[in-house]
Amino acid sequence: MATLRSPAFFFRPLLLLLYFSGLFVRSQSIGVGINYGQIANNLPTPSRVAVLLQSLNVSRVKLYDADPNVLRAFANSNVEFVIELGNEYLQTMTDPVQAQIWIQQHVQPYISQTKITCITVGNEVLTGNDTQLKSYLLPAMQSVNNALNSLGMNKAVYVSTAHSTGILGNSFPPSSGQFRPDLAEYIQSILNFHSQTNSPFLINAYPFFAYKDNPDEISLEYVLFQPNAGVPDPVTKLNYDNMLYAQIDAVYSAIKAMGHTNIQVKISETGWPSKGDPNEVGATPQNAALYNGNLLRRISENQGTPANPSIPIDVYVFALFNEDMKPGPASERNYGLFYPDGSPVYDIGMQSYLPRINYSSSGIKNTVCSIISLLLMSAAFLFCT
Repeated sequence: MATLRSPAFFFRPLLLLLYFSGLFVRSQSIGVGINYGQIANNLPTPSRVAVLLQSLNVSRVKLYDADPNVLRAFANSNVEFVIELGNEYLQTMTDPVQAQIWIQQHVQPYISQTKITCITVGNEVLTGNDTQLKSYLLPAMQSVNNALNSLGMNKAVYVSTAHSTGILGNSFPPSSGQFRPDLAEYIQSILNFHSQTNSPFLINAYPFFAYKDNPDEISLEYVLFQPNAGVPDPVTKLNYDNMLYAQIDAVYSAIKAMGHTNIQVKISETGWPSKGDPNEVGATPQNAALYNGNLLRRISENQGTPANPSIPIDVYVFALFNEDMKPGPASERNYGLFYPDGSPVYDIGMQSYLPRINYSSSGIKNTVCSIISLLLMSAAFLFCT
């Protein structure tokens, strides 16, 4: 009796075909990173997701764990990964021995074939209510960084943690950005760590939340990167035509107020939901398409912010898929650019391909053969032209 092989068996060589074919080398990476969450029960396999992201020319992916199935599926690809140590690991990671064991188990086996460039230790820890967890954050970051150093990986992989904009005590005007006084002790030490390790400060920024809470006071055009008069900073006289750039510069100002000028700010999450509860004003497919589409356009232009025009914004969009099992309001389950079947939730001009799978032996074989035939025809066309 013939053995039915896993779909991953077929899709790993397929990835190589996609990578070297004319279908995907004709255009460069789109420059934006994407968050790949998996709190759902209907998502495609990592091997299929790898094909999808190759078709989109996405070369940077951020995970919320260190899923070995994902890391194996992207072996020998050009995709760079940010992996995460969840908040539940922080206390354990303060132990240097445990930190080294975690690196040996979750990073070392994959890094020779899969590009892992960053480990985020915790997510939005400082705006939570667990004081003990906050005290674990920096020691855990230091232990993980020291483990990377002892294993010879610190030059390839940096360590950071992602914060919400809730760490800001003042965000307007951007030039007067300040961190919350009650968090200053934690943040100052974390900034010292970033300065010493030359690692970026990560922020999760969502103009949607500000608009949802104050739709009568905040211009929709301003938060969606649409044409508008802008909001001037009365101190610097710089004009901001969108909220995201103002938030980024407010974080830069808050960092500078703590004595640091050499730390880059990167956006680890931003996005806009296509659906929400009745009280979630602005959560529509049209607004999501405008927000993410306009953001991608600005990234393609290598734009910087008004206060830092020479530093192109660095963004990870949230998120790749709608995730049907996420708790909370309806918006939490509707940030995805794609439905689990690979079809776009709305059109922002990203042409994608997700292979459909018939899980019989003949079905898998026929699917792969069809794709290979398509690639060969495309290569022949490119050669002839």
